[in-house]
Amino acid sequence: MKNIVLAFIVIVMAGCSVTREYPELEPYSPDQDKETYVIGPGDAISVSVWRNPDLSVQVPVRPDGQVSVPLVGDIKAAGHTTEELAAKLTEELSNFVRAPQVTVIVQNAVSSEFLNRVRVTGAVNSPMSVPHRVGMTVMDLVLMAGGTTPLANPNEARLYRVTKDGTKAYPIYLEDILEEGDLRTNYKLSPSDTITVPESSF
Repeated sequence: MKNIVLAFIVIVMAGCSVTREYPELEPYSPDQDKETYVIGPGDAISVSVWRNPDLSVQVPVRPDGQVSVPLVGDIKAAGHTTEELAAKLTEELSNFVRAPQVTVIVQNAVSSEFLNRVRVTGAVNSPMSVPHRVGMTVMDLVLMAGGTTPLANPNEARLYRVTKDGTKAYPIYLEDILEEGDLRTNYKLSPSDTITVPESSF
């Protein structure tokens, strides 16, 4: 009888055991970086035409994605890099100016603001979206959000990251991090990362 009871306990414990996965995170792969920044609505850009100060302007990118440039008029800026826009303006201005040399610089990259934020949603006390800071970790962001709620299922949390192969989800064991000091999934965050904390199903 004693052996049967021991065997039953072993089976129950085996059934209750949880397999942890600790995958290696792929690096963040932004659609836009400093070298290939794509102009967006709300940005402020500077258009300089060499030896033509009257054609050089600083203009905002309107909600329709267009900017107004002397002689050219309205031209689509959103969705283009500065090099692409400069090439388009050079082509348009060549109808009015001999061999124009155009330079475009983004003065205020408003549209990039949300690309450089991190977010935590779900069963946390204060879901939030905050600017990314170098060195920020999963625990930092969750603590900023006031920790998890009593209804949370913290060990079922997920980190969603933009990679070169699309958005991927990684397990985060928040209970292990916060209660047991197991920091193996206390990942360093990258811009655009999102942490979701589900509620318990019971």
